[in-house]
Amino acid sequence: MMVNRKTVLALGAIATVGALALAGCASGGADEGGADETAGALTVWVDADRAAVLKDAAADFESETGVKVTLVQKDFGEIRDQFVAQVPTGEGPDIAVGAHDWLGTLVTNGVVAPIELGDAAADFEQVSIDAWSYDGNVYGLPYSIENIALVRNTDLAPEAPATWDELVAAGTAAGTESPFLVGLDPAAGDPYHLYPFQTSFGAPVFGQNADGSYNAADLQIGNAGGDAFAAWLAAQGAAGILNPNIDGDLARENFNAGKSPFFLTGPWNVPSAQEAGINVSVDAIPSAGGQPAQPFVGVQGFFLSAKSANVVAATNFLINYVGSEAVQTALYEVGGRAPALSAAFDAAVASDPIVAGFGSVGAEAVPMPSIPQMGSVWEFWGVTELAIIKGEGDPATLWQKMSSDIANAIG
Repeated sequence: MMVNRKTVLALGAIATVGALALAGCASGGADEGGADETAGALTVWVDADRAAVLKDAAADFESETGVKVTLVQKDFGEIRDQFVAQVPTGEGPDIAVGAHDWLGTLVTNGVVAPIELGDAAADFEQVSIDAWSYDGNVYGLPYSIENIALVRNTDLAPEAPATWDELVAAGTAAGTESPFLVGLDPAAGDPYHLYPFQTSFGAPVFGQNADGSYNAADLQIGNAGGDAFAAWLAAQGAAGILNPNIDGDLARENFNAGKSPFFLTGPWNVPSAQEAGINVSVDAIPSAGGQPAQPFVGVQGFFLSAKSANVVAATNFLINYVGSEAVQTALYEVGGRAPALSAAFDAAVASDPIVAGFGSVGAEAVPMPSIPQMGSVWEFWGVTELAIIKGEGDPATLWQKMSSDIANAIG
């Protein structure tokens, strides 16, 4: 197996704690999915989709280092809460798979440790490193990048629209049931999918610090751009282009049935469209407000327990094995998401136009905020957008009330 040797020297620099690294993991019985106390052992929590790839990487690592790696398969949706609960008691793993937007919870609970990537950080797509950064430290080894883009039925719309007005015109000219599709939850809306249009009006949720991290004290969602976006939402709702009666499942079904030339979605919905015989292209999201339409990017990766006594071994496994081109490519092949390692990313882009399309949009996207204050935003955001789309009040008034409610909740 080809491993990433770029950080071998960096690992050597922290080898003074090597005795600790190989002296035993965070305590806890293997039956509970905890770290093995046996010298030279690591425990890794992994979900079903990643298990087979990690099994091969673990076997190579054990063969080459003598450090045993035990994989414990977990339901992805349960990993964060179980990690937070078990690590303080010593029952957690050394390493776990997860999403970057868990980071605020993990850091504030003191259960995750920074990873010393050293020069290897430059080998990854910058957005993936930014996503796994918090207060100046990198807390995860990224492996996949995911974002939405505009998926186009090329038979119904031969050219990609450059602006929202061009999209509506092309969608109307196609003569289909809907000029544009995006799934909206009938009870909570979908601010995740609508966010690129919001950013095109210059209304991000939070401002960012010089290092790219989000500043919770700089709430920008209620600025003048936010009011303009709210007015746009109301207009699209009144025109029937944004339809709260079409949820994600129905949007997918309608697009696959040829009922619209455009679908704002992620890579998870492309295979079913192709299976339905739709010729698709993945395009940039057109601007509605004149500024770049930047969606959120989600980055999955592997993070290190703050209670692991095997820091050097765990870091070695993450950087030089999970971070190798072979493993990153294998994870891409089973997950269908663009790799985070630049070499694997470039190879995937060169061989797959769908990955290339999403990757091009993702390169200009912004990491979904992982700071804890983001929870207060989600509470009010989607329901307010939905109310505006449905015409349930003055757009600016509703938007400013939402902004005030978020600010009060953040404190």
